[in-house]
Amino acid sequence: MHAAGLVLHPRRDSAAAVEAVLGWATHRGVEILGISDEIQRLRCEATPVTAEELGRRADLVVSLGGDGTMLRAMRLADGEKAPVLGVNLGKLGFLAEVDVPDLPAALSAIDAHDFTVEPRLAVDAVFNGQKVTAFNDVAVVRIPGEGNARVAVHVAGQPFVSYSADAVIVATPTGSTAYSFSAGGPITSPSVEALLVTPAAPHSAYSRGVVLSVNDEVDLDLLPSSGRLAVEVDGIVAGYVEPGQRVSLRGRAGAARVVRLGMTTFYQRARRKLRLTDSAELG
Repeated sequence: MHAAGLVLHPRRDSAAAVEAVLGWATHRGVEILGISDEIQRLRCEATPVTAEELGRRADLVVSLGGDGTMLRAMRLADGEKAPVLGVNLGKLGFLAEVDVPDLPAALSAIDAHDFTVEPRLAVDAVFNGQKVTAFNDVAVVRIPGEGNARVAVHVAGQPFVSYSADAVIVATPTGSTAYSFSAGGPITSPSVEALLVTPAAPHSAYSRGVVLSVNDEVDLDLLPSSGRLAVEVDGIVAGYVEPGQRVSLRGRAGAARVVRLGMTTFYQRARRKLRLTDSAELG
C-alpha cells in the first residue's frame, strides 16, 4: 500500500482516530492524503489534495465520522480502486465497520490482508440536465405548501404504478435501513442487487413499495397535479423538479467497495442498531 486517504466529519472530534491512522502510516511508509480544508482544521500532518485526487490516488479510504461521512467517502471512491473503511465517531454509524477503539486492530488486519471487500450498488439519477449519484437513496419530496408528490413510476419504459405521497424514495440495499426503512420499506441485504421504490406517507389507494431488478430502467414522472418537488440525494437537496418533468434512475453494481473485517454480519448490525425486537406475542 502506497497511500491512504482520510475523509473527516466536518464537526466531530476525530483527533484520536487521525493520530491512530498517522501512527500506523508512519511505521509502514504509507502516505496519508487528506482534503485540504478538512486537514487544515485539525492541523493534520497529511498531504493536502483535492477530493478528486484523494479518490484517484488512495489505495485505501478511511472514513472518520458517521453514515453521512461514509457515504461521501464512497462517492469519492466511486469507480476507483480503493475500498472504504468506515470508522464510527457517532452513535448510530450503521455503515461503519469499526469504532475508534477498534481502529488499530482494523489497520493491522488490513496489513495482514485479513479482510474482505463488499461491493456496493449506486443509483445514478438524471434530471434537469444534471447527473447525480447516491449510495443510499434518491427521493422526490414534497415542499411544504406546494402540494403532494404525485408521481408515475415507469419501469423499462412502461407505466407501472403511480403514487400520491409526501415523497417517493428509490433506495439501494445500502439505503434500505435509512429513509426507505422509516417509510416502511423492507430491510435488504447489501449483497442483493435491486432498487427499492417506497412511498412515504402515501395518500393513494395503492400504498405498497416495490422491489425492482438493478437492470431495470426506472423513471419518475411528475404528474400534472403534483406539486414542485425537491430531489434529495443521500439526504441532501440536489435540485428541484416541476410537474411534467422526469427523474431517470439507473442502478450501477459495484460502484464502490467497503472493507469488512468479519466482526459482525449485516443482520447482527441491523438488529442491534435498528433496535429490532421480537413480537411480545412470541414470549
